[in-house]
Amino acid sequence: MALLGETLLATIAALAVTSSLPLYLYGAWIVIENDPVTWSVLKRHLKYILTGLALTTIPVLTWMAPRLFDQLSGFAALHAFLGLQAYAMLAFALTGIVRIFLAKRRYDLYHDYDADILLEEIGSENMAFWRRRLRIGVFGYVLFWTLAFVVGLGRYVIKYQPLSAL
Repeated sequence: MALLGETLLATIAALAVTSSLPLYLYGAWIVIENDPVTWSVLKRHLKYILTGLALTTIPVLTWMAPRLFDQLSGFAALHAFLGLQAYAMLAFALTGIVRIFLAKRRYDLYHDYDADILLEEIGSENMAFWRRRLRIGVFGYVLFWTLAFVVGLGRYVIKYQPLSAL
């Protein structure tokens, strides 16, 4: 059985990562529900998304990653692999986000939205490409984050047996 301190830290990490899911969902809903995406909508969206990312990334960097090689079993390796894939997809999405943000900012579409200007027509001839990268990256991040989350919860239940204390 794991030490009480280790179980407490694992529980805190699991709760932090779990609490990021509603923030991701609400942040996505903000963008889906608001057309056009103005600067205030974008800031509101990012507030929830970045908080969710922090609640996931801080436990990864402070609790999970430093302990990975000490407990590298098949389940831990799968969890780490899926988590790394999630962050790789996030990096892929960021390449699109940056280009879209710069183009919308250049044309002042966050403050002075013009419905006659199509996003595909501004910035560069590859705007559709950058939007596709954003969509693929976000979808991939959500997919791999969910898989890593399920595997991580499975590892938590097996290793720390939280229901055995009841």
